[in-house]
Amino acid sequence: MTSQVSTQAITYVGERESFTREKILARLRGVIAAGRPIVGAGSSVGIVAKAAEAGGADLIICYSTGRSRIMGLPTTQLGHSNPMTLGMYEEIANVVDHTPIIGGAHAGDPTYRRLPRLTRAFRDTGFDGIINFPSVGLNPELGATRDHVGQGLTQEFAMIGLARSENYFTMGYAYHVEQAIGLARAGVDVQVAHAGWTSGGAQGASNSLVRSLEQAAEHTQKIIDVTWKENPDCIVLAHGGAIAEPEDTAYLYEQTDAQGFVGASSIERIPIERAIHDTVAALKNQSPRRRPA
Repeated sequence: MTSQVSTQAITYVGERESFTREKILARLRGVIAAGRPIVGAGSSVGIVAKAAEAGGADLIICYSTGRSRIMGLPTTQLGHSNPMTLGMYEEIANVVDHTPIIGGAHAGDPTYRRLPRLTRAFRDTGFDGIINFPSVGLNPELGATRDHVGQGLTQEFAMIGLARSENYFTMGYAYHVEQAIGLARAGVDVQVAHAGWTSGGAQGASNSLVRSLEQAAEHTQKIIDVTWKENPDCIVLAHGGAIAEPEDTAYLYEQTDAQGFVGASSIERIPIERAIHDTVAALKNQSPRRRPA
């Protein structure tokens, strides 16, 4: 006899919750006051964003590089970043109800050389804030040589400063001290100490090529110190390198003043690789009953 499973229909009416800069900051400061870490979840597809919100993520962050991770590739910038990130919004917003969605805005994109047009594109699309990604902070030499044509660090600082003047929520990746100082002076709301390409999993950086956990913690604290010297009210998180798993963040909080963690590969790549591998392996480890001869 086939059992009948009753289901209750779910009807979604209205729009997702809206977020002003003040509302986001109040939420984040509430998390800090409660003694909990802020968690930003890199999410480039709906299922990741939906699961991250259900798990309690405080911020959903869309990166163009996330598409490469979902394709099973190492984290790589594929194509034109700003249009790609803007194009992610509808899929993410369709399944995220009560969490701010932040978009990676490439300040050095020459097709958006007028920064008001860039910040307006992200705001009008629906993003609740921006983060400076992709960033030339990863390549300081390139940033220095391209600065005079509007594709260096100065452009990133100007983008963050403009967004603040528009009362738009801002996050900033700081790959090094100079970038951290510039972003803090521009008024960035949340600074993220970037310790480099995330290790771990099938497509992560080689351990020999990234900062160790101890080095990542030292780097993070340096970014925190210079940030708070410039702007004591700034919230500071960590990301990348050997900080890849929950136990790594436990070490981070013991050794630094970081107030939380932003995960990209740590959330939308490594857990997927592990869960699917283990599920398929477990399914293969069963023994079907043999058909009688």
